[in-house]
Amino acid sequence: MDKTSSGILVSAPRKSSGKTTLTLGLAGALIKEGVSTRVFKKGPDYIDPMWHKAVTGRDCYTIDPFWMEPDLCREVFLKHALDVDFNIVEGNHGLHDGLDLMGSNSSAYLSKLLAIPVLLVIDSTGMNRGAAAIVLGQKLLDPEINIAGVVLNNVAGQRQVNKQIAAIEHYSGIPVLGALPRTTSVQIKERHLGLITIHESELVKEVTTASAKAVAENCDLKRIQKLAGNICRPQPKVDDFVADTESIVKIGVAFDKSFCFYYPDNFESLNRAGADLIFFDTLQDPHLPEVDALYIGGGFPESFLTELEENKSMRKDIHRVIEAGMPVYAECGGLMYLTRSIERENLKKEMVGVLPADVKFQKKPVGKGYIELKTIPGKGWLQVPGTIKGHEFHYSRLENIGAEIEYSFDIKRGMGIDGKSDGILYKNVLAAYTHLNSTTVPEWASQFVEFVKLKRIK
Repeated sequence: MDKTSSGILVSAPRKSSGKTTLTLGLAGALIKEGVSTRVFKKGPDYIDPMWHKAVTGRDCYTIDPFWMEPDLCREVFLKHALDVDFNIVEGNHGLHDGLDLMGSNSSAYLSKLLAIPVLLVIDSTGMNRGAAAIVLGQKLLDPEINIAGVVLNNVAGQRQVNKQIAAIEHYSGIPVLGALPRTTSVQIKERHLGLITIHESELVKEVTTASAKAVAENCDLKRIQKLAGNICRPQPKVDDFVADTESIVKIGVAFDKSFCFYYPDNFESLNRAGADLIFFDTLQDPHLPEVDALYIGGGFPESFLTELEENKSMRKDIHRVIEAGMPVYAECGGLMYLTRSIERENLKKEMVGVLPADVKFQKKPVGKGYIELKTIPGKGWLQVPGTIKGHEFHYSRLENIGAEIEYSFDIKRGMGIDGKSDGILYKNVLAAYTHLNSTTVPEWASQFVEFVKLKRIK
């Protein structure tokens, strides 16, 4: 098998150490040197991948050992990694952080699974020689992990850099490949669900350019490339899917500042299943496009309550087609948009109003992390044997829920609507707090498209 690409996993001892800054900067610096680059994201995330795509121009795909069996993790990686010269997998949380004692779904485990080395980011704040203890601990906790190099972040000056490099390389034997200075020019603002999305930031070009410049000037790109693991091409697989153009359905996708949480896998799976995706803007477009169904993903409707309420014609259109029986799939923010109202920080605004419930925001997360569901037989179009794995992250809860509400899912792990159920069913609407990835739940796209065909409004 011939080597066609290489890759590295960027991680850190803990979250908020600079993984995204280094990932964006490394990708940007490599691309500037003519090295085609793709970024993957470990774990459920919508916002970081938006920034990754802004730099690389390529979709960022999710790889998650909790959702996916080992073979599927490798399959998703190889499917997209071999299209470029260099791949970066950005880890989540700390390198060894996982759901169980053995770290079976950690970034460390993923690096071994994909057979790529780790580039470890160390936040240098308030340390000198002690940085070596952190690196050494990361290495010794799992000696099978290949930590190929270290990049220091938030360094205060050359004296601190020299002390940390000397200590790290002496005690751990791992080379330090760069030191990023403390600065505000490459920082991305955060909000209650994480980083600000690229749709809201007017500083995208400034931040991505500054991060690429910082990495190019302060990291050894050539050594990083040499230390990256080779990725080999497996035996080719034949994709025997042929779309039946006569049975294509048109699915309208809400895609704007309010609703922007979508996995590229989901769009691709819908396309393969026979869907033509037509994007619309809930904030700016006065009316819905001519479609057979709607897909309203997650996002930040709570940040655009006034604008959403003011677009009365769009809300009226959505209300009308739902009452007429149009199939709709909505996740989290999409679920909230379909309720009667959303209230946050004493601001309450009317929404679409088809679901008999109101949304109230809380100060702390209501549902956060991985979620496991069981479909209820006969309830809703999504029927999957066994457990469905997804994720949730919401500060809101539903209030004044109508007694007539039925649900599609029983909760095995997580919160969902009330800790017991998720997936509100109303006419041909399925609306849940759970986010699904079609790579993990392949039945989702095909069953939705088949349901749309069955219920298509003539």
